[in-house]
Amino acid sequence: MRKELPRQLLRELLKNSKRSDRDLAKVLKVSQPTITRTRHKLEKNRMVEDYTIIPNFKKMGFEILALTFVKMRSDVLKGKTKERTKKYAAEFPNVLFASSGQGLGMTGVIISLHKNYTEYHKQLNMLRVDMKEILVDVESFIVAIGEGEYKRFSLKYLGNVSL
Repeated sequence: MRKELPRQLLRELLKNSKRSDRDLAKVLKVSQPTITRTRHKLEKNRMVEDYTIIPNFKKMGFEILALTFVKMRSDVLKGKTKERTKKYAAEFPNVLFASSGQGLGMTGVIISLHKNYTEYHKQLNMLRVDMKEILVDVESFIVAIGEGEYKRFSLKYLGNVSL
């Protein structure tokens, strides 16, 4: 089996994960069973964690994409506080991603979608109240979905990146 096949398959799946193993086999010039085995290995090794769609958020009724930057107390990444923070983030289905990190003087980021500004503001205030003993500062960058967009959000672009 070609050594680079798993990476080639991953690139093709990033471009379009709906493609059949048969179609992928033709493009990558290997047999369909080879593609199926390679796909299963990618899934087993957690190189592929989900197969999902990227919908048109505006047509789903979302008006705002919020990047919320938080500065947390330095001990937040430890023990019970870390677990509490994870559970709290999991309570919100509109939160697409939440993680610790660094930059702009902040130590964490939350990426979320909101139906309108009122919903966004309510959730932001809830965060400030519920996590007041953990948070030092909260700042946001708000994007009006569908306006001022220079490049549509999609993972398919990664299919053209050398992996």
